[in-house]
Amino acid sequence: MTIERIQRLKPLLRAADADYVALVPGPNLVYFTGLHMHLSERPIVALLPVDDRPPILIAPFFELGKAASGPVKLDWQVHSYRDGVPYQAAFDEAAQANDLRDVTIAVEPTQMRVLEWTLLSTAIPGARQLSAADAIAELRMRKDPAEIAAMKRAIQLSEEALGKTLEEIVPGMTERQVASVLMNYLLAAGADNLAFAPLIQTGPSGANPHAGAGDGVLHQGDTLIMDFGMTLHDYSSDITRTIVIGKLDDEMARVYEAVKAANAAGRAAAKPGATCESVDKATRDVIEAAGYGQYFTHRTGHGLGLEVHEPPYIVGGNALVLQPGMTFTVEPGIYIPGKGGVRIEDNVVITETGCESLTTFTRDIVTV
Repeated sequence: MTIERIQRLKPLLRAADADYVALVPGPNLVYFTGLHMHLSERPIVALLPVDDRPPILIAPFFELGKAASGPVKLDWQVHSYRDGVPYQAAFDEAAQANDLRDVTIAVEPTQMRVLEWTLLSTAIPGARQLSAADAIAELRMRKDPAEIAAMKRAIQLSEEALGKTLEEIVPGMTERQVASVLMNYLLAAGADNLAFAPLIQTGPSGANPHAGAGDGVLHQGDTLIMDFGMTLHDYSSDITRTIVIGKLDDEMARVYEAVKAANAAGRAAAKPGATCESVDKATRDVIEAAGYGQYFTHRTGHGLGLEVHEPPYIVGGNALVLQPGMTFTVEPGIYIPGKGGVRIEDNVVITETGCESLTTFTRDIVTV
């Protein structure tokens, strides 16, 4: 499958007048080559040509076994270095052996570092740089059945971990204690890793959408925002549910119902042919009609897959048209300073006829 992905990438890069795409360790290297390598002070660069020339790999000597053993059999032209030897020598060797000069290299704008580009541009006379972001996003946004199946499994196990965690939550626990219980269940379920450090927020902390788990104590009448996910077979889940400690006051009950309705409106608006901004507008209109528009302070959602945040972005001003296979979150929220917040986040996939929610955990109020 990854060889097919490389073949589909080549014409997109040729149309952008690129000669190579340079990949460093991270999600794109996994997507196109299957190689899991560590981004560190030791530079690693894979140069994939837009024509039929062989791909080039520049990496530490001790990493070469990964390239040789797969999982994708590519005819790598390997140039390596050992610890203690200047990195530049391997890059110079790669440029000379493959006659690299006056070439345009498409790079990953959020992954390529000054380190790798300096080594490449020093080795390659006349090297020019352009962004590979649009070409790569065009492929990665539309997930194939195997990718969607991996995400479904990660989501299923995440929801099971949430259910088990809720059985242990009691007033008086701290956010950190809740996070610890949740993380243990996620890892025990078989997660390869946590998608991110869980955001566990209670009371006034919940008014800050991205606060981490702290020393806040769960009190009667508080909301408890639980935003978490796992990575399984490279693909991620990203789920938020807002739990109630005891009983909500009247205002926070209205806030909860407004967010729940906004979430439903966003999922209903998501379908082939709709735009990202129209889904964002659908959720925002509900919250504004409820009188809380000023407290919805972020976009409605983001793409989900190999990365927790990736295209498409469900935000005002993004006229990208949704297509089958696109996976993203729908996560409206209301955050009232000094009082707390509510967010309900689902993971969805665009189908041929509409939108399927990959998350199934109840959106109704759950009280502990």
